[in-house]
Amino acid sequence: MRKLELGQSGIMVSEICLGTMTWGSQNTEAEGHDQIDFALDRGINFLDTAEMYPVNPVKAETMGRTEQIVGTYLAKRGKRDDLVVATKITGEGSNAIEGGPEISPTRIRQAVTDSLTRLQTDYIDLYQFHWPNRGSYHFRKTWRFDPSKQPSKQEVLDDMSACLETLEALRQEGKIREFGLSNESAWGTAQWLALAEAGKGPRVESIQNEYSLMCRYYDLDLGELGQQEKVTLLAYSPLAAGILTGKYSGDVIPDNTRRSLVNNLGGRANPRAFEIADRYVALAKEFDLHPVTMAIAWVMSRPFPVIPIVGATSVDQLKPNLDAEGVELPKELLDKIAELHKHYPMPY
Repeated sequence: MRKLELGQSGIMVSEICLGTMTWGSQNTEAEGHDQIDFALDRGINFLDTAEMYPVNPVKAETMGRTEQIVGTYLAKRGKRDDLVVATKITGEGSNAIEGGPEISPTRIRQAVTDSLTRLQTDYIDLYQFHWPNRGSYHFRKTWRFDPSKQPSKQEVLDDMSACLETLEALRQEGKIREFGLSNESAWGTAQWLALAEAGKGPRVESIQNEYSLMCRYYDLDLGELGQQEKVTLLAYSPLAAGILTGKYSGDVIPDNTRRSLVNNLGGRANPRAFEIADRYVALAKEFDLHPVTMAIAWVMSRPFPVIPIVGATSVDQLKPNLDAEGVELPKELLDKIAELHKHYPMPY
């Protein structure tokens, strides 16, 4: 599997990242370890987790379980430097952390300490902010996004600077290597980059935002920023929470699926979305491709630095995701995908 540079960090990671968010709720420890073994055999060296995982749903009583599962694997395997491990600090308002505190220098230090303990490691390769303190349009907030409610620019920059200084101290202590964002905007990412240029702390090397055939906010301003500033998109939900597999076609709820636990799929589930997904599934079949493989390969084909984060609840489900390695979609298919998007944008 090809290795790509993470931002400008010099860290080389596999062109596909293994996500872990179901481990500890939908998956057992043994199943999580089996997925890592399978992914490693396929050439993956990049794992993504978060302190608030597992999801489906997010709960205070399960918070941290996923990191613990990754940690027991790292302890068992004993080759920590062969893997690139990314995790995240939870943003303000989550029920996973008592009181839902915002990200702050004090919170960062405690969260890093706790994640290191759960992961059974001395360092975190990529430490990400799960979402910004000022809020954002992600998580289906697009339709009511109101930046006028945010703090003033100077307050935002002062907050960012304080956090960057703490991250730099942690980097000097050897506890984190690089810094990344998640669920951020073009304006926010530009501010983090400018502050790093001014010497406030580490440079942003990645941004983990939702991105798929059905969620393409990144294509415009963020895509340009990612290309020009060499910030790598870590694309989460590249299968639109499973919708692009076709398993929810007809608005059904199969047993033991994500939708059987979270009915609205995080605000994505609606009849129009399922109908649009049917068209992408049909297009994949027209070109003799597994719809999952097509969806992942399409993300990997985009004209900016991007790595899809794939996740599954079984090794069998994981296989068609990883089969996207080396797949070059023909121009005819890409043109048809572009036409579909033009006619059916923003399904949710």
